[in-house]
Amino acid sequence: MKYPGIDPRLQTLDISLKSWSRQQQPYFEARELYYIDFYGSTLSFLTLEVKRRSANLSAIQQLLPLNIHVHLSTTSHVIPSPIYKPSLSHIFSLIPFPTPSLRFHFAWRFNQTTVLLFICFFVMATGQLFSRTTQALFYNYKQLPIQRMLDFDFLCGRETPSVAGIINPGSEGFQKLFFGQEEIAIPVHATIEAACAAHPTADVFINFASFRSAAASSMAALKQPTIRVAAIIAEGVPESDTKQLIAYARANNKVVIGPATVGGIQAGAFKIGDTAGTIDNIIQCKLYRPGSVGFVSKSGGMSNELYNTIARVTDGIYEGIAIGGDVFPGSTLSDHVLRFNNIPQVKMIVVLGELGGRDEYSLVEALKQGKVTKPVVAWVSGTCARLFKSEVQFGHAGAKSGGELESAQAKNQALKDAGAVVPTSYEAFETSIKETFHKLVEEGKITSVKEFTPPPIPEDLNSAIKSGKVRAPTHIISTISDDRGEEPCYAGVPMSSIIEKGYGVGDVISLLWFKRSLPRYCTQFIEICIMLCADHGPCVSGAHNTIVTARAGKDLVSSLVSGLLTIGPRFGGAIDDAARYFKDARDRGLTPYEFVESMKKKGIRVPGIGHRIKNRDNKDKRVELLQKFARTHFPSVKYMEYAVEVETYTLTKANNLVLNVDGAIGSLFLDLLAGSGMFTKQEIDEIVEIGYLNGLFVLARSIGLIGHTFDQKRLKQPLYRHPWEDVLYTK
Repeated sequence: MKYPGIDPRLQTLDISLKSWSRQQQPYFEARELYYIDFYGSTLSFLTLEVKRRSANLSAIQQLLPLNIHVHLSTTSHVIPSPIYKPSLSHIFSLIPFPTPSLRFHFAWRFNQTTVLLFICFFVMATGQLFSRTTQALFYNYKQLPIQRMLDFDFLCGRETPSVAGIINPGSEGFQKLFFGQEEIAIPVHATIEAACAAHPTADVFINFASFRSAAASSMAALKQPTIRVAAIIAEGVPESDTKQLIAYARANNKVVIGPATVGGIQAGAFKIGDTAGTIDNIIQCKLYRPGSVGFVSKSGGMSNELYNTIARVTDGIYEGIAIGGDVFPGSTLSDHVLRFNNIPQVKMIVVLGELGGRDEYSLVEALKQGKVTKPVVAWVSGTCARLFKSEVQFGHAGAKSGGELESAQAKNQALKDAGAVVPTSYEAFETSIKETFHKLVEEGKITSVKEFTPPPIPEDLNSAIKSGKVRAPTHIISTISDDRGEEPCYAGVPMSSIIEKGYGVGDVISLLWFKRSLPRYCTQFIEICIMLCADHGPCVSGAHNTIVTARAGKDLVSSLVSGLLTIGPRFGGAIDDAARYFKDARDRGLTPYEFVESMKKKGIRVPGIGHRIKNRDNKDKRVELLQKFARTHFPSVKYMEYAVEVETYTLTKANNLVLNVDGAIGSLFLDLLAGSGMFTKQEIDEIVEIGYLNGLFVLARSIGLIGHTFDQKRLKQPLYRHPWEDVLYTK
């Protein structure tokens, strides 16, 4: 029972099924492969007789081709004879009215020995693709298109968001977005398989991947049994990859929109990505509620134009699809026109084609064969191509002037001859749409749509601030750097200037810490301090902690932090206190004797004085280097001289009460701040109080602590355990 004029796209499926059935001869005997025209779609039936007594439905299901994704079910009908061929009316009595992309699979059992299978395939979905409950998986996170989809959902009064999940390869978690005024968290999945498993009701795959990965990711999605529609946004997808996607989708009863598409929309129900543009445009085009017009176009940009045009002269769009401008679109103009013809709510169809290719001629054939019974208003753009002497390539890959049959004029004439309403020019397109619509209204085929005012979409804070509608307080204040321009700036100095002027680390510190460019001797002094304080051997507390942590197998940051946490009043943290006490004593005019004895009475050791190893006869070389540099370059060293006088007095008490590196840096930094003339007294007091000088030690010592971490890991040192003999155990 062959259906005449069978769609040639079924041939690949036929060959695949027949080849498979031959391979399974021990189990099956292929009876017949035939076709039925059912509600405008071609069904392919392969009848197989199961030959083995032990066969059961679960075993049969395992033998079937994996890419068919069949689901077997038994019926309660008892067929008396194994040679009985059920009539078409009997088959249809068992099949419910078709819904989009539905497959039917039936099995009849004869005397527990033979099972006759009917595997039914739809070539193209017979009805509408989307509804108010349709949900999608969004591949390759893009904030704006997803938010526009959610805003459209809210505008239409949907109860659930149309985006069920986001697929961002390699990452998982949630993305915060808005559904009306409510902030929601949409799950993010690392793989397509995980997303499909987590959201089995999401049957639309919206692919925002680049042209490099769009085909592979789309194929992976189409192979998931839960996905029935894939929209591919990317332009430039290789044609060979697109052909494979088309073949797989056709063989597995799935729909591909694109590549190079903006997507599609069902008014008042669901939209793909950026389809129809902004909310203002959607409201103006009345897309928040369904109309009576089915629209299909190759161009996404022209779709927006036609949505507006159709809204002006009709009751609006019911469904609109942009198939994309590539030479081989995943679904064709005629595919969607035939779908529209089967949707009761669509009363008329508007088609916008373009020159190049022969897609429009499949629509011409459908019109001639009477497969399209609703009024079709069509226009093929590109009539201006004849004005050019050579072949013209327009914006889309498929929009190029080829032979005469591919010209816009020839296509328009063919559509007109087939019965479509074709205007004389694009300018008259709107009038033709209007006249066709009003004729249907007069005939009583279209009733007026009930209008309503859609809810307002809350404006995002950023756009409201930008437009001056609201003002909002900031949460962070920053005065030292700015990354908003073409290049980052440190205290107003562009990064390029820092490099071009040969600034060093000291200059960068002066900009980020002190918010000004200090004289060269000041920045040199900062760099000398960093070099001199970078490390002091493995035995000091900071280095010891870092070494122990690194040998415990911890990472760099953990090892570094464990060493830094030892910095305080007893290790490295005396610079600030030394500066603070020396400044107070010097400014109050205290003699070294008065200063030291007053500290003694308070029970406070003089910060910056004293060393465990160094003494009067073996002073710290670092202190001598700092003092030498300061006496050579600083305009004034009054605080350093005061610290030396204090040292002279403390040495009379003990041989090791020398000025240490903390005291030298603390006193000399006071001279730097006061002698440079770039800081007020209030600023100097604030710098000392905040703890700037300890920051210098932290920065410097981090270099050494990082070095110790790398050293231990390079040497592959084992876990450190302190020796028993070095511990005094006592009660």
